[in-house]
Amino acid sequence: MTDTTLLPTRATYAPGQGISIDIERPESGSYSGEISVWKLGEIVSRFPVANVTRWDGPTLPEGSYGIELTIDGELCGRTAVEVTSTPRARLRYGFVASYSPGKDATACANLARRLHLNSIQFYDWAYRHADLMGGGESYTDALDQTISLDTVRNLIAAYRDVGTDSIGYAAVYAAGPEEWPAWKQHALLRPTGEPYALGDFLFILDPAAPEWLSHFRGELSRTSVALGFDGYHLDQYGYPKFAATPDGTAVNVAESFATLVTQVRDELPDARLIFNNVNDFPTWRTASLPQDAVYIEPWEPNVTLESLARITRRARSAAGGQPIVLAAYQHIYDSVDARTGDRSTAFTMATLFSHGATQLLAGEGGHLLVDPYYVRNQEAAEETLSFLARWYDFLVEHDEILMSSDLHEVTSSYVGEYNGDLDVTYPTAPVASDPGGGVVWRRVVSHGSDLIVHLINLAQQVDTQWDAARELPVAVDGGALRMRHIPGRTPRIRVADPDGIGRLTQVPVRIEGDYVIAELPPLHVWQVLHVTY
Repeated sequence: MTDTTLLPTRATYAPGQGISIDIERPESGSYSGEISVWKLGEIVSRFPVANVTRWDGPTLPEGSYGIELTIDGELCGRTAVEVTSTPRARLRYGFVASYSPGKDATACANLARRLHLNSIQFYDWAYRHADLMGGGESYTDALDQTISLDTVRNLIAAYRDVGTDSIGYAAVYAAGPEEWPAWKQHALLRPTGEPYALGDFLFILDPAAPEWLSHFRGELSRTSVALGFDGYHLDQYGYPKFAATPDGTAVNVAESFATLVTQVRDELPDARLIFNNVNDFPTWRTASLPQDAVYIEPWEPNVTLESLARITRRARSAAGGQPIVLAAYQHIYDSVDARTGDRSTAFTMATLFSHGATQLLAGEGGHLLVDPYYVRNQEAAEETLSFLARWYDFLVEHDEILMSSDLHEVTSSYVGEYNGDLDVTYPTAPVASDPGGGVVWRRVVSHGSDLIVHLINLAQQVDTQWDAARELPVAVDGGALRMRHIPGRTPRIRVADPDGIGRLTQVPVRIEGDYVIAELPPLHVWQVLHVTY
């Protein structure tokens, strides 16, 4: 496959909107080929194409599709598109963190198109945490970053043109030194009597204090009118969980967060609201609140792939169908080369995508989060952006079998000797239901009468740290799926790999007694098997 880039004009399409794809080829000159549209490995339609830099395609029914360009019979490029009347049912989250005067928004919007990012967090755009719009049209923020509100508006407009929501960052309980005298009566206090703080420049107060809530709601409303944000990222720092205010009132901070989110929803009924559950606190209380996602920022002790899986499973069980996203910052990119960082990210994404969650990682015009202060992001290598594009294409194209709320974990009901219904084996690597060094991590998920099997190759890894350098995966060969079958019916078994052809392709099967056997292609990082009748 050549390095032709297919770039959808939008991160997401509404029903009735025609699909358009920009075709960016490395060489100039005429060409003649074909664009094909696929849905879960099935061909939907084919269209001849010649000498165009933008292909204007048909309107498509709601769903997710793969788009391929072939020239002279060779696959030259792939992408994916989503058509949906409920774009907030998914959250593919990105970020922007710089707003200097005259900034060109085009590259930022193009990254949203390339990775199908349907929401962008505008990190630290405000004048002060407790005074969002007090700096006028141009100012320096609390950490001396130059901000132009014209740039903020231009970014919002550029993202809106490509179908991406702009989400303004707002800390829910923080005031800086200049504003603190007006709010210190609501401080959350340490046992020593000092206020809890973030460093020495933000002090923490009760987010449900009525005076603060009235102020905070008004700040968000005025900002929505002045700038046009589509919603807000409601941030906290993960502490304290319980504290007292200066008058001795005990505060259960989880309950205060719940009060704040509910009242912000009352103030902004149409806004896209995303609350940050730092280290899973307090997801059990906030997941069912009237917001638009369950967003979790994992930190130590949540350092393994299993911890990411466990957090995601808990969130899905509490979320009531809301999308799940983890802000799993890959700090590893700050200390290793791009390929090593990409290996770590591949295992993180394989874990999250296979559990029905996404990752906040990429943003700006092609940068990565390597620090919780988003301004300290890192420019991504082009090979990293190409890798992310492949995986995000895969995520969108296979949305129905990766992100649906109708997916249910059934591994322990199907695998093993007692069940004997379905399993995967390799001659050179053990297969396990939990991630671990030296194994192939196998999970089985049901989707109606279909089964989805996820295989993640940890055979060369000595541990499962998600933000650490990984050994180069060596393909595991000789895999076989063995499943009990229905008499008179042969299942169709298909395999997809984000680093392979990218869509589901059928593998041959044979019958041996009560069982169907399918020989699997080599496993690199992550394979998805789709079993249907």
